[in-house]
Amino acid sequence: MNLAGKKILLGVSGGIAAYKSCELLRLLQKKGAEVRVCMTEAATQFVAPLTFASLSKCPVYLKNGAIEARPFQHIDFPRWADLYLVVPATANVIGKFVYGIADDPVSLCFMSCTGPRFIAPAMNVAMFNSPAVKRNLETLRSFENTFVMDSPAGELACGEVGKGRLLDPAEIVEYLEKRRETKDERGVILSEAPRAKSKDLQTLPAENEVDPTLPGYGKKVLITAGRTEEAIDPVRYISNRSSGKTAVAIAATFLANGFDVSVVAGPMEAEFPGAVHVTRIKSACDMHKAVLEQMKNADVLVHCAAVADYRPKVAATEKIKDSRSQLILELEPNPNILRDSVAQKRADQVIVGFALETDHFKEHAAEKLKKSGADALLLNAPVAANSGFGFDEVRYTLIRANSRNAQNAGEVEIPEMKMGSKIDLAQEIVDFSLDKLKNA
Repeated sequence: MNLAGKKILLGVSGGIAAYKSCELLRLLQKKGAEVRVCMTEAATQFVAPLTFASLSKCPVYLKNGAIEARPFQHIDFPRWADLYLVVPATANVIGKFVYGIADDPVSLCFMSCTGPRFIAPAMNVAMFNSPAVKRNLETLRSFENTFVMDSPAGELACGEVGKGRLLDPAEIVEYLEKRRETKDERGVILSEAPRAKSKDLQTLPAENEVDPTLPGYGKKVLITAGRTEEAIDPVRYISNRSSGKTAVAIAATFLANGFDVSVVAGPMEAEFPGAVHVTRIKSACDMHKAVLEQMKNADVLVHCAAVADYRPKVAATEKIKDSRSQLILELEPNPNILRDSVAQKRADQVIVGFALETDHFKEHAAEKLKKSGADALLLNAPVAANSGFGFDEVRYTLIRANSRNAQNAGEVEIPEMKMGSKIDLAQEIVDFSLDKLKNA
């Protein structure tokens, strides 16, 4: 679809992602489109109507009207437009579209629009996965000349990770440009979708519904996640502060690329999407056993869990009493899950390890990669402010085993570390794994 000269009606409903509609409006204008805006009352709590009026150079259609408003805007605006674009579309407004409720400008314009209607959902992952929203989206897709965009997996405004994030404005513009237009016998413009390429939209599939065109279709990944707990006595243990958020981001991104995703997970706070197969464990020995049993079915292994290096040699069967006397714990090393999995690795498998370092990052990571024999190592350092454990940002770099420094033969080249989201980190691992599988 050529957007130059197109008249686009932009409907904005009340979600935190409403601010992205301002950027979308500007991008559409840069493509040569003329844009008008209608808003729900809730949307005005996130972005002032004056902002859209100033950008579009046209009064915004609001529920309470405006001095410049005409009484038939709910008909005039859709009739003026070549297409109607609702960004963001909340669970509430999607429900109105499905059941014919027209009590605000966005739903009124939807009812009276005869041209193509494009809906970009945005909401919390729990809402997105609710039976009501799933049913409503499926019903909406069945409407004539109505198209529901995918909602990528990613970090949401609430801090959770999963499906329900609004497509980036640039992706929405790209989505529109890839549509082909035809006209029916009435002269009404119809829109037809080309088959999406594998990496156009990184979206989570519904359980048991995977797009066969995705690059990871038919492939399986096994991910370790969370932390391990090594018992001192029945109530105390040795552990660490891993929240599991990185592993969830990795699982969600592999899902979005069509993989069948299994996880061996220790205790953690973050939650996995419903389509992930999860085996719950507590100790490093339990994780070691589960990984070696399950890895034979996997094409990719990602060792993301924060595994305790040591465990008490003897765990007390009863709670150790508080005598305030000095307590000495004798520790013994846990099995090295990464190295043992590499020892059983098939030639066509890909194994990615993790290294969390707080000092001498490059030296320690290079040594770990060399000793482990993994295909790559994700080095991350939780020492920057507001990053690492429990945060959505992390300082990281991906080190490839076959990347050698030409100036120093035999040395692994370590790219500079960068600050990015855990979804960005996950996507680098997925891209690396896909490339390795393709060239295996």
